Amino acid sequence: MSDNNPFGNSGGQYATTVQYGGGEPKLSLGEAPADLIKDTTTAGFAADVVQESRRQPVLVDFWAPWCGPCKQLTPQLEKAIKAAGGSVKLVKMNIDDHPSIAGQLGIQSIPAVIAFKNGQPVDGFMGAIPESQIAEFIKKVGGKNGAGNQVAEALAAAAEARGAGDAQTAADIYDAILEQAPETIEAIAGVGELLFEAGDTEGAEAILARAPEDKKDAPPLAALRARIALAAQAASLGNPAEFERRLAANPGDHQARFDLSMIQNAGGERTQAADNLLAIIKADRSWNDDGAKAQLLKFFEAWGMTDEATLAARRKLSSLLFS
Repeated sequence: MSDNNPFGNSGGQYATTVQYGGGEPKLSLGEAPADLIKDTTTAGFAADVVQESRRQPVLVDFWAPWCGPCKQLTPQLEKAIKAAGGSVKLVKMNIDDHPSIAGQLGIQSIPAVIAFKNGQPVDGFMGAIPESQIAEFIKKVGGKNGAGNQVAEALAAAAEARGAGDAQTAADIYDAILEQAPETIEAIAGVGELLFEAGDTEGAEAILARAPEDKKDAPPLAALRARIALAAQAASLGNPAEFERRLAANPGDHQARFDLSMIQNAGGERTQAADNLLAIIKADRSWNDDGAKAQLLKFFEAWGMTDEATLAARRKLSSLLFS
C-alpha cells in the first residue's frame, strides 16, 4: 500500500497508529474504509453518487468486463483513492449491467471517469492514463479538504492516545503531523504539552518558539504559555503544608489561600485551586484589587475554555457575581 498518506486510518487500537523501522516513526495507512470504494447500480446511483457527492467528491468509474484498458485503469484508480486517505470516494459502475446512467451522461467510450461534487458532474477523463495523472486528477477534485480531514483524524487519534495514557503514541502522531504539516498549531501545542507534563519545560518552550510568527498567539499556544508561567510561579511558593497550617489557624488569610491555590493548580488539582480562589472572591472582592478573580481567569486560559474545571468554576463565578 502507498505511503503517500501519512494520516490514514488503521485497524489498531487508535484511529491512527505508529509503525517503527528505521528513521522517524510514520503513521501507518492501514486499510481503506469499507465504503471508500464500492460498486453501484442504476437504483443505487442517486444515493451512492449524487447524494454522497454533497458530502465529499465522488469519482464514478464506468467500465465493462470485456474492456482491456478498464482492467488496467481500475486497479490504479483504487490505489490512488486509498492513497488520498478519504478525500475522494470511488464508485464503480458496470455499463453492461447498468447502461442507462452512462447513456444519460453521454459516455460513448470506456473507461470513463466522471467526478461529482454537490450532486453534479464537474470533471472527468476517458481512457487509461498514467498513475501520476490519476493522482493529479484526484488532488484537483479533492482540493484541500482531504489533507485537512487527514490532519483532523490524526489529531483526534493523538487525543485518544493521550486520553488512554499513551503519551508516546500521541507524541509520535504529533511528530508525524508536523513532518507533513509543520504549521499545525494543535500539533505544536500537543507536543509542547506532552513535554511540559513530562517535566521538560525547556523543551516545551523550544517547541512554542517554532510556531509561525503570525500564529504565536493562537489559543492552544497561549494556554500552554499560561500553564508554564503558572507552574513557575507555584514552584517559587514552597511547601503547601505551610499554607494549609496558616489557613487552619486563620481561614481569613487570603494570601495563604491564594498561594495554596497556585500550588494546587500546578499539581493538577484544578477544582480545589478554583474553589480556593472563589472563596476569596466571595469573602472580599477588594482583596489585592480583585486579584483572586484575575488569577482565576488566568487559570481558565491555561486550562482551556472547554475544560470541565473551567466550565464548573465559571458557573460558580457567575453565581457569585450575579446572584
